[in-house]
Amino acid sequence: MTVRSGERTWRPSLTTTLASAGVLAVAAACSTTERPEEASPVMLTREELMDPQTCAGCHPDHVREWSGSMHAYAGVDPVFLALNKRMQRETNGANGTFCVNCHAPLAVRQGLTTDGLNLDRLDPKLLGVTCYFCHNSEFHGGGLHNNPLVTLDDGVMRGGFHDPVPSTPHGAGYSMFTDHVHDASAFMCGACHDIVNPVGAHIERTFVEWRQSHVALEKRQNCGFCHMPARTGLAAQGKGVLVRQVHDHSMPGVDLAVTPFPEMESQRASVQKILDDSLSSRLCVTTDPATGLVRVEVTLLNETVGHAFPSGSAQDRRAWVELEAYRGGAVAFESGHIPEGRAVAEAGDPAMLLLRDRHFDAEDHETHLFWKTARIESTQVPVNRSSREPESSRARSHVYTFPGPLPERVSMRVKIRPIDVDLIAELVSSGDIDPAVAARIPTLTLARTEVSWTGGDPCAVSPTKSP
Repeated sequence: MTVRSGERTWRPSLTTTLASAGVLAVAAACSTTERPEEASPVMLTREELMDPQTCAGCHPDHVREWSGSMHAYAGVDPVFLALNKRMQRETNGANGTFCVNCHAPLAVRQGLTTDGLNLDRLDPKLLGVTCYFCHNSEFHGGGLHNNPLVTLDDGVMRGGFHDPVPSTPHGAGYSMFTDHVHDASAFMCGACHDIVNPVGAHIERTFVEWRQSHVALEKRQNCGFCHMPARTGLAAQGKGVLVRQVHDHSMPGVDLAVTPFPEMESQRASVQKILDDSLSSRLCVTTDPATGLVRVEVTLLNETVGHAFPSGSAQDRRAWVELEAYRGGAVAFESGHIPEGRAVAEAGDPAMLLLRDRHFDAEDHETHLFWKTARIESTQVPVNRSSREPESSRARSHVYTFPGPLPERVSMRVKIRPIDVDLIAELVSSGDIDPAVAARIPTLTLARTEVSWTGGDPCAVSPTKSP
């Protein structure tokens, strides 16, 4: 199973049957660290290698990027801490490491936490998803969700190069799980981006969505293509280091830090950039001949994203269409105008197109508490499975109607909140989070979804690229 650095090798058995027993056997059986006899003598101790600040000495750019990422933030995120605290209290600790296994995996694997309630008393180097965890862990089977990765603790830091420069501080080796041109690298991301709760509900499905997408099956692109884009540069500062394709470690998605944290401006800009081109839109305005009503049809298209939209913690995310129609210079109709600090669910806007998951507990009551989820209803924009399938398979459409005559202008855009304030309010009421967090929840606009119709053609469409 040899793949030369810089080449793209795809094996149909992996890309088309990633969840099969055959893949698990291949992943468990293959030696993914090549030429261990060439690895440098280990000089840094395991404790030193676990500390990202140690890594910064030779990898300053990567550590700086990572330091502002949600991976770095994962162990101190107040929303995670509050939800975990409430879950442990309400389940009498029965769910154990369910949350912290992804938010502070090293602390779990070092046996320093069993429930995540003591993270504020642990060494900060053990919090979040760290350099050591990703570069010293591999997938050895054990399931496809809830973080089954195994930390090897062998002094070898693994990356995507088959010919690492001999390292003096630590051993260096190759792993297909950190090689972004190898399909198996998605397992590293999917470990924590595919979550099944203790009740058995598939509450986060980003990895399985990607496996079904045209990005995986037609474009042959992994998670890192969008979330860790490549550039030409040095992987480390040191003697004999080669200029190669290296990867951005800020790993933007949709979430943002809601408390003071490094690189916040850079993080926000990176998230905005990846969101801007995630969806495109079409806006068609006509008059219904049968009723005389104005008919506005909005279609949101998932053409480039390798998963559904929104994805991940879609039960907490809120993405929606903001739309207004003007006649005679005045607003004739509007939907989706949500004031900052107000929950989308409180808008009282039955016409609004809202993209999210809704979770229901065993008694079929809607819940924000994911550990209680037994059933899910989704209004996501679907996964784009294939360019050969009809447009409707990767689109979500919605029709608004209001009295005529036709307006002079109709404008729309998609807004998104990584997490909405109604969940924060629930955590405030239970005493688990600082009320100030609610005021820090951002609302972002997706640039390519901003479209205006001004007559003439019945439809207006997104630009080919964001402004």
